Amino acid sequence: MTDAQVSGSRARTRQAIVEAAIEVLGRNPAASLGDIATAADVGRTTLHRYFAERTDLLSAVGAEATARLARATAQARPAEGTGASAVRRLCQEYFDLGDLLSLIFSEPELCVDPTAGGSAGCDPEFTALVERGHRDGSIDPELPAGWVQSIVWSQLYAGWSYLAETGASRHEVLRLVLRTVDGAIGVRSA
Repeated sequence: MTDAQVSGSRARTRQAIVEAAIEVLGRNPAASLGDIATAADVGRTTLHRYFAERTDLLSAVGAEATARLARATAQARPAEGTGASAVRRLCQEYFDLGDLLSLIFSEPELCVDPTAGGSAGCDPEFTALVERGHRDGSIDPELPAGWVQSIVWSQLYAGWSYLAETGASRHEVLRLVLRTVDGAIGVRSA
């Protein structure tokens, strides 16, 4: 085996462990490293070769979470269209990150970004998106950015729970999430 093949194999094994950790810990934050090793189809010794401590694995999961959130946010094109349409696209992109975001909800320190600030913990881009929605008339101006963000996260969480509990189709649950968010953040007629 060449060095490149070994390096590629190691990277795939490491990624499989991180993926398994996201899946397992997203469903049960108290899961053991043994549970994660089993899900990754590796032995505990192999897992410990890549991640000596649970905190090492959680750091890798946090880095993966940050990267996936950044990709999903970029794919949603939050600077385009009305504020409400951007929130809708964010919901669509984030919906597919169910296990990952469930894990972040239970372990929020995984994605702590010291540069993030803004309104009630919102990142500046989300705050700007909501303010754009206030100006363009697509988001109720009485709703601050932090509240809109809470609506998005709570509805995504409700959607993932509903999907797991009922076995409804992904398409139907996402439709319900979007309908609820649209109704919650839209401007009320007088």
